[in-house]
Amino acid sequence: MTEETPGFDEQPDVPSGATPEDAEPKAAPSVEEGAAQAGDAAAAAQIAGLTAQLDQVRTALGERTADVQRLQAEYQNYRRRVERDRIAVKEIAIANLLTELLPVLDDIGRARDHSELVGGFKSVAESLETVAAKMGLQQFGKEGEPFDPTIHEALMHSYAPDVTETTCVAILQPGYRFGERTIRPARVAVAEPQPGAQTVKGDEADGTQAADDKESGGPDEG
Repeated sequence: MTEETPGFDEQPDVPSGATPEDAEPKAAPSVEEGAAQAGDAAAAAQIAGLTAQLDQVRTALGERTADVQRLQAEYQNYRRRVERDRIAVKEIAIANLLTELLPVLDDIGRARDHSELVGGFKSVAESLETVAAKMGLQQFGKEGEPFDPTIHEALMHSYAPDVTETTCVAILQPGYRFGERTIRPARVAVAEPQPGAQTVKGDEADGTQAADDKESGGPDEG
């Protein structure tokens, strides 16, 4: 039998330079720690997946929002275009109706000029003129105003010494407008300045000045 040396316990072999803690055996990771690490990894993966899904949802939401805004702008433009077309159609219809009434208004005007607008005919005529005015019909054309080819139609032409530009001297038929639209130009008689009238006036002025100078003994000497 081998005799054991008293007072000495058996120690595990320890490499030179190692600490006593290194000589102690390390315990293997527990089951709970492994499960916790696996749970953390799974949670991180789940969070990453949810973040990616959230980014996709945000991108899709931005695209849908842009689509809705574009559709809303197109709808607003469509509404404005429809309203503009509706107003234009209404104005054209009213203008056509008023154009058909112009001969009747001309007859009323002639009857008034000849003092024939009396009795029930006068009441009906005035009511018709009132309704036409409420619909926007405006009469224009006055004697003495300058001739404007955009709103006047010259039916007669003459010369006059007392005008300095082409002037409407008689309104043969009044003009009518609806808003900015001219339904019918005013038919007028125009007069232009007498040819040579200004030259004659200038010569007369020169002759008068010369006569004054002659009577005063000639022009003053400087």
